[in-house]
Amino acid sequence: MTLASGPIRTAAPVPAPPLRRSLSARAQDFVLSDYFVLYMSLAYVAALAPFLPTLLAPGNVVNVLSNMWPLLVVAIGQTFVLAIAGIDLSQGSVIALTSVVAAMLITTSADPAVLTKAPIWGVVVTAEGGPLATSAWAVPLAILAMLAVAALVGLLNGTAIAALNMPAFMVTLVSMITISAFAIWLTQSENIARLPEGYVQLGKGDIVSVYIGAKTESQLPRREVYSFVTYPMVIALAVAVLAHLLLNATVFGRWVLAIGQNRRAAEISGLPVRRVIVAVYVIAALCAAAGALLYSARLEAGRPTLGQGTFLLDVIGAAVIGGTSLFGGKAKIVWTFFGVLFFVLLSNTLNLMNLSSFQVDMVKGGVILGAALLDVLRTRLMQERRR
Repeated sequence: MTLASGPIRTAAPVPAPPLRRSLSARAQDFVLSDYFVLYMSLAYVAALAPFLPTLLAPGNVVNVLSNMWPLLVVAIGQTFVLAIAGIDLSQGSVIALTSVVAAMLITTSADPAVLTKAPIWGVVVTAEGGPLATSAWAVPLAILAMLAVAALVGLLNGTAIAALNMPAFMVTLVSMITISAFAIWLTQSENIARLPEGYVQLGKGDIVSVYIGAKTESQLPRREVYSFVTYPMVIALAVAVLAHLLLNATVFGRWVLAIGQNRRAAEISGLPVRRVIVAVYVIAALCAAAGALLYSARLEAGRPTLGQGTFLLDVIGAAVIGGTSLFGGKAKIVWTFFGVLFFVLLSNTLNLMNLSSFQVDMVKGGVILGAALLDVLRTRLMQERRR
């Protein structure tokens, strides 16, 4: 028997798994994940829960949720604006103005000693209340008035930015100053209270309440009521679902992201860029009006100072922390949801630590700066993967 001659073939050596690259790739996947901020929120809670015993208490959980829903609605509107590489600084002022508009229409009575110097006294508001005080349609008509005023503001902002090519920062900054001053002038910086119960329920009403046992100082058992499903929750989640479908499942949503990625290319491609920009600013203003509804109903008053201070920092910060890019072209409503959750948790834990308002704002500013740096990192990672 003879053996066949010829070169002996051996199996190719199996390369060792590139461990370092694998770990790096997994880290990149984690950073680019849609659930990155959710994971960070859970880790944040797990790290602080042992040191803050009240963090996971039912009452505090309810407090976190109640603070989350109005902010989520407003941040959704800002998400659309950031998606086109814009910004809307006027949302807080729209909240103030629309809360005053609704309150002066439906207040059931007014104190002359408080509002007698206001321009609306005797014209819109009297001692017997607003013009819709006795109407069965008072609440829906007031909401329509809020949305109409907000839409007008958004239309003016969007038109100035899209048609006149004015900088979004300057346009919305002027709107913020003007609208805020107008809201304060209307009431002479006074609040309008005594709102109908149907309106108040939209900001405080319960749908599902849970009874949980507790102990008083005397160690006697007591049952406390905690509201886990409320009207603000339903309203906010409904807005979030509609916004998600609009941004991720429609042609309009693809236009929004395309404009944010490259406005010039979108114009050359024949996209209705100006109309989309106007529509986006209208959406942002409408979301601000929805937030005004939840805030003013919860506070049981229309306040011309609502949305002032660091509120805009919270709105933009929540959207950016979630993953919405400041450079445009990258946004998801689920990111904003997780960003709002993290931001509310951050504020809540800082308050539980008994920090001053100045310290809280400094920490928030640092976190938002970190989120902006993270946005830059994510953008670079995505560009490298595309190559």
